[in-house]
Amino acid sequence: MFEAAGSTLGLIYTVAVFNLRKTNKNPLVGLLLEAARAVIMVVAFMLMFVVLGIRSSPVRGDFLLFVMSGIFMFQAHTSAIGAVAGAGSGASGIMKHGPMNTAVVISAGALASLYRTLFACFVILGGYSLFKPLYFEHPVASLGMLILAWANGCAIGLVLLALRPWMPEVVKILTLMIQRVQMIASGKMFLANALPASILVWFDWNPLFHIIDQTRGFVFLNYTPHHSSVMYPVYVTLALVMVGLMGEFVSRQNESASWSAAR
Repeated sequence: MFEAAGSTLGLIYTVAVFNLRKTNKNPLVGLLLEAARAVIMVVAFMLMFVVLGIRSSPVRGDFLLFVMSGIFMFQAHTSAIGAVAGAGSGASGIMKHGPMNTAVVISAGALASLYRTLFACFVILGGYSLFKPLYFEHPVASLGMLILAWANGCAIGLVLLALRPWMPEVVKILTLMIQRVQMIASGKMFLANALPASILVWFDWNPLFHIIDQTRGFVFLNYTPHHSSVMYPVYVTLALVMVGLMGEFVSRQNESASWSAAR
């Protein structure tokens, strides 16, 4: 049993490294490009806030840290959705090799996504700390929220992966739509405590909204979330994982390589 577990973990590691290297010949350059994308997003939102006339943080604290606390959660979530939803299906060519299975491909894609996100976060925060000291009220809990945002994205991606053999084009559109909707629905641009009840109901269905709001409660000393919960995204993630695993099992049992022959 231990030998089989070690072999599977080694295979997941190998496929995860392959996923990291396939986007760029130089893996370090690929990781730095991932960090550059996060920097561009942070700068874009900073400029947008300046244009709107918002020059200080809604929370008493660092304005740039307020922006980054939302951007990092959003990036972890959306990249995990894309990585898991785009993982290899049971009928793909690589599955013809004996040791390979869908669990390995899904796990490797998810871990590669988490690695890229963590690398980008630590590079950006490390670079920013050279110019200004950073203070997190609860750093471990903040990191836990990042992992929860990633896990929730993996759960959504797993459901989309289960649907992909049946409706591949629709799933592509759904994946892109979910990632784009989260730009607004995640609530990374404002505080839940500052929203009126009539607007709050448009966002509190979203697990990522709760994750970002709770993250700011862990990052900033002077902010206590009143309209979000840690357990809500946990329950939603567990439910989506169960639905995704059952759907992936059914799809794997019925999927045929001939389904995509005409595409």
